[in-house]
Amino acid sequence: MHPELKKNPLGFWEVINKPSSEALKEYYANKYYQQSLGSYEATYTEDELTYFETKLAQKFYVINQLLAENVSQVKTLLDVGCGEGYALSFFKKHGWNVKGIDFSAAGVMSKNPDCMENLVTGDVFELLHQEILSGHTYQLVWLQNVLEHVVDPLDLLAALKKVLRPDGIAVVTVPNDFSVTQLTALQKTHIQEPFWVALPDHLNYYDYDSLKKTVTSTGWEPLEIIADFPVDWFLFNSASNYVTNPAVGRSAHIARVQIENYIQQQPAEDVIALWSAMAKVGVGRDLTIFLRARPLSEA
Repeated sequence: MHPELKKNPLGFWEVINKPSSEALKEYYANKYYQQSLGSYEATYTEDELTYFETKLAQKFYVINQLLAENVSQVKTLLDVGCGEGYALSFFKKHGWNVKGIDFSAAGVMSKNPDCMENLVTGDVFELLHQEILSGHTYQLVWLQNVLEHVVDPLDLLAALKKVLRPDGIAVVTVPNDFSVTQLTALQKTHIQEPFWVALPDHLNYYDYDSLKKTVTSTGWEPLEIIADFPVDWFLFNSASNYVTNPAVGRSAHIARVQIENYIQQQPAEDVIALWSAMAKVGVGRDLTIFLRARPLSEA
């Protein structure tokens, strides 16, 4: 499928020659935000900011449904790889005690400076190890668009269980790659190559099935999976194909944002049912899985 990737026994695709941990640390700390090599923008439109709130509100709804009576008076969140800090800000506004760890402070400083007091910077994996050693546990552990970047995703998933309360929830978001939509677009020659292979950023690639297998193999119980708008549907129309014509990429993105925002105006249970069904049939650009750690006797 791609000369630099191999298929892991769990079904996800991974880079054959992975970089060292030190190389990754330097890349994310010194380049990712400051040089805009990732998906982050210098500024966002009002529609985009609403979209961020929309996606967070959807996940928040699912979390509250899953936690139910287990929500304690003091609600705590650990955001591993917190990026620009939008999740930190959202949960902080909803009364949660939040903590974010990341390689760089640039994203939070730029977009959510009110959360700088909640941020610790350094090697994310060392910081996570320190959290484990300290015995700190959280009701919610958040991992958004991080798992695809790491050298050892199985080790990271195992480590997250050690900072989660027994009744807590982990929320993991990854790109939906090698999806049925992408592979069909490739088969039908709407695209000529797997454009979603993004090296050196992405080292691991998951679809619905491989994501479930991966988390289950590391002792997690999947509780729910939701998708988002399948922006890659635009690849099937030559006028909106943002791979063959990058000039239309921005308009495809804005269309996705506006569609998501108006769907969000419907009852929350209907919105979640839609995105859950999308995930089950393999479509959606991202997948978010909600997890509970299985007891050691079951893991």
